[in-house]
Amino acid sequence: MIDLLKAAALGVVEGLTEFVPVSSTGHLIVASRLLRFGDPTFEIFIQLGAILALTWEYRATLLQLAAGALRPGPSQRFVFSVLVAFLPAAAVGLLTHDWIEAHLFRPATVAASLIVGGILIFLLDRPDRRAGVTEVEHVTLGQAIGIGIGQVLSLIPGVSRAGATIMGARVFRVDRATAAEFSFFLAMPTMIGATVYDLYKNWSSLDWHGSGTIALGFFTAFVCALLVVRPFVRFISKHGFGVFAWYRIAVGTLALVLIFLH
Repeated sequence: MIDLLKAAALGVVEGLTEFVPVSSTGHLIVASRLLRFGDPTFEIFIQLGAILALTWEYRATLLQLAAGALRPGPSQRFVFSVLVAFLPAAAVGLLTHDWIEAHLFRPATVAASLIVGGILIFLLDRPDRRAGVTEVEHVTLGQAIGIGIGQVLSLIPGVSRAGATIMGARVFRVDRATAAEFSFFLAMPTMIGATVYDLYKNWSSLDWHGSGTIALGFFTAFVCALLVVRPFVRFISKHGFGVFAWYRIAVGTLALVLIFLH
């Protein structure tokens, strides 16, 4: 029963944090250490639960894009832009994955990244920053490349994939809601690719004995992510990202204090 509660808690953490700019990886590193629970198999499948929730939420748009992707037009350009934005982090991730896991998956790295990321959000999401792009289909190839390069920073635990891509989009004058939605679409190939790669790397050591806890973590991550996606877009459209910046700085500072005291 205790393991089931821990699995549910980590699923909630993953679902609530994956698509907002607070770093789901950082939260999972800290939460799993505190709960003393989790392994590669479990983490792979709760991440899969979150990405499937996003795919389900945008299923109508994805079907529409798939229908138009094979002929010239806005859908084809948008799909191409997302794939181009996906490539930088995919390439760098393949080359540095093992090194990053060995050297940077630590609470201190997460804490520092949270604080620095919070400060950058304040700097990049200024209210006076005029938006030139208000629809995801209008994100240009050049902007997509820039956003993709920004996503490379998310390989550092605590930076946040969502935060890096959204702030990268804001640099290129994409409005808040559109930046968030482009980040969602970019998350699909990025997270699916990362999940497939993790499965490949860890297949021989996957532990299926705790299938009940894996299933519960998957389900809670799916449900919580589903509950977050649309309200997040509505919230940041009205209020911006300031609350997430303050949250990052507060949590990062608290984590550093706890690490120092420990």
